[in-house]
Amino acid sequence: MKATDKYMQMAIEEAREGITHGHGGPFGTVIVKDGVVVGRGHNRVLIDHDPTCHGEVSAMRDAGKRLGTYNLSDCDLYTTGEPCPMCLCACLWAHIRRVYYGCTIEDNGRIGFRDDKFDGLFSGRDKLSDMLVPLDREACLELFDEFARMQHTIY
Repeated sequence: MKATDKYMQMAIEEAREGITHGHGGPFGTVIVKDGVVVGRGHNRVLIDHDPTCHGEVSAMRDAGKRLGTYNLSDCDLYTTGEPCPMCLCACLWAHIRRVYYGCTIEDNGRIGFRDDKFDGLFSGRDKLSDMLVPLDREACLELFDEFARMQHTIY
């Protein structure tokens, strides 16, 4: 079995924290600048009653506060699921340099999320192939399977 990237492992642990406490889906994120984690977050849609508080958004809010800026241009983002259109646009607004994702949009749908429906409304993801990098899908699929076995709310 291949070792999981250390930052993706941190994102998986962040996601696990959220699903264990019923905060939302299995989406955890860490943001890294110069080899240092500067932001972390997980999906908090259910606990915060906030449909925009996906893992990526939560981590960007954390990184912005820690760094004192909205401009995350020297940062890389690691997330357990390929960003939905909202999160992908937020990454672009924040100037995130690169996004490493585990599970795909299709995998998100496999556990009940509607990302593929929204992704179909917007085009252009293929134009971001230099920014979007798949990483450690198998490890993230294990997390998704764990979530699927739990009692949870799909939103």
